[in-house]
Amino acid sequence: MIRLAVRCRPEQAETVLAELVQLAPGGVEEETGPDWVEYAIYGAEGELPDLGKVEAAAGDDLVEITSEKIPDDWADRWRDFHEATVLAGGRVVIRPDWHASPEPEALDIVIDPGQAFGTGAHPTTRMCVEILVQLADQGSASGALVDLGTGSAVLAIVAAKLGWSPVLGVDHELPAMRAASENAAINGVAIDFEQKNLRAEPAPAATTVVANLTAPVLRDVASNLAEAPERLILSGLLTEEAQEVADRFAVHGLTVAKRLDSGDWSALLLAT
Repeated sequence: MIRLAVRCRPEQAETVLAELVQLAPGGVEEETGPDWVEYAIYGAEGELPDLGKVEAAAGDDLVEITSEKIPDDWADRWRDFHEATVLAGGRVVIRPDWHASPEPEALDIVIDPGQAFGTGAHPTTRMCVEILVQLADQGSASGALVDLGTGSAVLAIVAAKLGWSPVLGVDHELPAMRAASENAAINGVAIDFEQKNLRAEPAPAATTVVANLTAPVLRDVASNLAEAPERLILSGLLTEEAQEVADRFAVHGLTVAKRLDSGDWSALLLAT
């Protein structure tokens, strides 16, 4: 078995992920560090090249590519690596189905990490969940919610379990939408899914919108926004990008009601 990994800066992540999804539509593994994101895919020898360690061009910049052989017991070791993720002070648990929840009273979300597209561990997802829980505690978990760039549908599932209805997940990648639909079914929630290019088409209207995307995509969402939601949760932002992106939505009457920071990442709650 070969593991092929591409490590890049956060602002390159969207481009790198889009390319790797074409090679591995079943899912891409994601790991993050202080100033990097790494995506990995797996395949049999002969299906993926054993390149060692090289650099390659990605747009106007370079990314680091590594490939390595992994042991025959990788499948078992991979399962051991993925454990439950506890969010929002123990209020929400996101776990693979082979792990029991460490918080029996928490909102329990089961996500297959083999499909990737987001498993709840990234700081941007954590902060979005925290804001959703806070809104629910304030009695605001009602009306329609749209999850832009839904990925594995983690945020859409959390929202549906907290009380938002109807819930719609939007993504440009068909493999992500298939994974999202399967995850919604596993968690017993009713979520609709729609394929849409958010860089060129307006986002669907809803009372609450969650958009855990990169700053370039969020800028396009702001430019194409046809109807401002009452509440807009933004993340996927580096700390130095947050205010500038918030300013793009200010023309729609949305102002910053809350900001969370975690390491190099930020999340914003905008409200009318």
